[in-house]
Amino acid sequence: MKIKMTKEGQVPVKEGGVGLFFEDLNYDLDGGLFAEMLENRNFEAKDVWGEWDRYVVDHDGGYGWTVYPEGAKAVLKIKTDRPLFAENPHYMRLVAEEDGAGMRNKAYDGVYVKKGGEYKLSFYARSYDYHEHAVVGVYKAGKPVFEKKVKLQADGKWHRYAFRVKCKADADRADFCFRLAKAGMIHVDCFSLMPTDAVLGVFRRDLVELMEALKPGFLRFPGGCVVEGNSLANRYLWKESIGQPERRRHNWNRWAVHATCPENNFRTDFSHYGQTLGVGYYEYFLLCEYLGAKPLPVLSVGIACQYMSTEFVPLGDPELETYIQDALDLIEFANGGTDTMWGRIRAELGHPEPFKLEYLGVGNEQWEDSPVSKKSGEREPNEFYKRFELFERRIHERHPEIKIVGTVGPTMETPTYESAWKWTRERLAQNPDFVYCSDEHFYVSPAWLYEHVNVYDSYPRGPLVYAGEYAAHVPGSGCALFNAPQANCWEGALAEAAFMTGMERNADVVVMKSYAPLFGRLGYTEWSPDMIWFDGKSAYATANYYVQMLYSLYTGDVSFRTTTDEEGTYASATERDGFTFVKVVNSTDRETEAEVEADFEFGELTRIIRLEGEMGDYNTLEEPNKIVPEEIAPVTPHAAVLPPRSFSVLVFRK
Repeated sequence: MKIKMTKEGQVPVKEGGVGLFFEDLNYDLDGGLFAEMLENRNFEAKDVWGEWDRYVVDHDGGYGWTVYPEGAKAVLKIKTDRPLFAENPHYMRLVAEEDGAGMRNKAYDGVYVKKGGEYKLSFYARSYDYHEHAVVGVYKAGKPVFEKKVKLQADGKWHRYAFRVKCKADADRADFCFRLAKAGMIHVDCFSLMPTDAVLGVFRRDLVELMEALKPGFLRFPGGCVVEGNSLANRYLWKESIGQPERRRHNWNRWAVHATCPENNFRTDFSHYGQTLGVGYYEYFLLCEYLGAKPLPVLSVGIACQYMSTEFVPLGDPELETYIQDALDLIEFANGGTDTMWGRIRAELGHPEPFKLEYLGVGNEQWEDSPVSKKSGEREPNEFYKRFELFERRIHERHPEIKIVGTVGPTMETPTYESAWKWTRERLAQNPDFVYCSDEHFYVSPAWLYEHVNVYDSYPRGPLVYAGEYAAHVPGSGCALFNAPQANCWEGALAEAAFMTGMERNADVVVMKSYAPLFGRLGYTEWSPDMIWFDGKSAYATANYYVQMLYSLYTGDVSFRTTTDEEGTYASATERDGFTFVKVVNSTDRETEAEVEADFEFGELTRIIRLEGEMGDYNTLEEPNKIVPEEIAPVTPHAAVLPPRSFSVLVFRK
């Protein structure tokens, strides 16, 4: 087969166009990227259940905490009088009716610690008349991995106790326990157990290292559907996510009610899924800075998740001003000088220099709709287009430099998608700065991706695309189901690689792209496939991750028109600083040899980086390297053998 490149019709490639999308689902933040190892550490858990548009939120502050040792004489009771912090008023009263009785934390599926590992341990306690020691530590089979005895102050005031501890042994699924050495009663709140090697003191290191290895150009956060909330009250409030972590108001997670139905009595195993906000907007900005990625925060436009709710703030309601002001204040928080209110707050948090915010997502995946109101029983238009225009006007009046990322809804090739693009193009014709790009989402079969490799060839030049959420869902692999790492099989990753050749050839249209979702915690996953899988101990990258990596690391600053002459093969090519990167997918079940030609000098083949596997292959914790990139030595200057079902990057140098 021949791969032909031509400079005719070449287009520029935006630097940093491959990025990451982080959403707090699959226990990706609490229980994942946030390095906190304990669950419901501040006794603010909610038990959330219900059906579409009708949710019940019950406080369940004792969730995840049980008497320890099992059968011990101890009483655990949640209290709210004279709380430690008004924002999170619940705390635990522990009454030990015998020496050594206490409580144990569930810690998701137990605590994972390493021999010699150092951890930061802290908690708050209030004692009125208990003068003895408390004992806190991690135990495996009843034996201490580490243990700390703490003399408590008995003055009726809250005190914080903090230590560094070192583990004497490895331990998987161990118990975190807090006990009283003698019988007595105390109040406790805000426990924490964090590894000292956490990135920026906050983020789980192995997960950040996997993110960093992709060299992402941007990071979109914090979602996703959590931005919208299942109700407006449940939406993500960025102003409540900054400041002292213990005072950030706990919020229930929209994914706590994912997949509720009559068969499970409208409650799932994840009904306690919450947001402690130990990672908030300030930490997200710091993470972007650490990764060298541009931040792309996304804000609510006053419409709750349209998949889960009919609730929205009417366009003429004065309350909508709160949402607009949140957007304006966020820009000031990120970019404002210390002479501004929110810039001063950022500086007080420890970052006097601006974060250089360039992008702002306005809405997640809203669409123009007229749902039947649960209040009136009548259809009421949400007027998404008009409200977006209002947000755009108000933002650009004050901050014309901000690049607004719009949305064309959660699907492609649907009436709402066509309507949204028509509206977007009409507005761009009137105002070229209306949006920088529009967010497309598509979770589709491998067949759809192959059939649509050339879809962006026919897109109008001018309106730009951000492929903000996409992934191949392989029929029969467990996609979109709970805890299905097999959904990240090579069949899907190979189709994504093929589709991305079309994105790269049309880099003047598709300026940003991010696979979704980013993470999935084994045993706690509500959506599959996911790019990175992990448990409490370790993490591994999928074949889909490595496809993204090869596009991120081996991309130039100009993209050539590129064609192949063999069915089932797909290619794109870019150039930078004397290197030409040719990406080629052979989706067939036969080996073929690719000869590369061009109407310009592009040098000789110096490297081949290849991914290949059987269609059902996927990486696991036990076999994390089943599908990983391999370096292949070239044997000819302009040709390479392409194995069946393979994705290769051919690197030429002048």
